[in-house]
Amino acid sequence: MSAPPATQWQPQLVVLYAVNATAAKFGDPGTRIGQCGAWTVLVRPRQPTLGSLVLVCDEPVNAFGQVSAGAYADLRQATQRIERLLAEAFAYDKINYLMLMMVDPDVHFHVLPRYAQPRQFAGRSCVDAAWPGPPDLAHDLDLGAAATASLVAHLRGRWA
Repeated sequence: MSAPPATQWQPQLVVLYAVNATAAKFGDPGTRIGQCGAWTVLVRPRQPTLGSLVLVCDEPVNAFGQVSAGAYADLRQATQRIERLLAEAFAYDKINYLMLMMVDPDVHFHVLPRYAQPRQFAGRSCVDAAWPGPPDLAHDLDLGAAATASLVAHLRGRWA
């Protein structure tokens, strides 16, 4: 009896980043919906509109121009997945990506689905209070812990 053929081992480069301060502030890993290459998608703890997310770059950069070419490519896939996710989950009318970075230093976007009409979730009506104007980040739907956990689970299930 002959030995099975040897398989060739090929090393692969895997880059792992620690959770950065911005992702941690927004509840990572508890609010994490998914990962798309160099980007982490989180449910925003304060919900100005239903399904508001934070898209955080995992690279250790503090300016958008410092993001690697690979992460820029990943950003395209991340935004496509986010838009598909939120369209299926809540049928948004518009979507806003805000890169403010005034308080939290790591490269990230606030992703705000926008709604002309209220959406229902967890037994409550969720109104986009600023529609059709610019989003109001100070507004909070105040979903509470149980509904926020349901939102995370709802979106995680659709991300997979």
